[in-house]
Amino acid sequence: MLTTFTRAAIAAARPWGAKVLVNDRLDVALAAGADGVHLRVNSLPATDVRRAISRSDFLVAVSTHSLAQAQAAEKAGADFIVCGPVYDTPSKREFGAPLGLARFAEICRAVSIPVLALGGISLQNVREPLAHGAAGVAAISLFTDRENLPAHVHQLLHTEF
Repeated sequence: MLTTFTRAAIAAARPWGAKVLVNDRLDVALAAGADGVHLRVNSLPATDVRRAISRSDFLVAVSTHSLAQAQAAEKAGADFIVCGPVYDTPSKREFGAPLGLARFAEICRAVSIPVLALGGISLQNVREPLAHGAAGVAAISLFTDRENLPAHVHQLLHTEF
């Protein structure tokens, strides 16, 4: 079931040149032919994924919530990290207090791999983490409003950063 869903997502993404990473399921990512895997900070280590995968184009992302975790993910071979929460958001409260922009910027400066901002990202604040070193953003709530999703995506794609 997950493999079928992932293959459908890959088929939908390819015409746009988008990549599909599977969240924390290396087995599904490999079986479906995904572009990579997104690991939790406490799941399978990126070093183990790198050892197990022979594809040089396979992307490994790691969620991080501190400077130490970001540096460890980079050292372990992550291609990029997703870091947050930058702002308060109900879905990320289990990971502690929001980092805030100053601490987030410190993390961006401390690693040489791309850092995506996560946590409380909205159309109103999307420019702030980008101005503080983010290579991009990841969001949940920003994309859950089905009625306005096309407009939100259009606005993001046509916003000058």
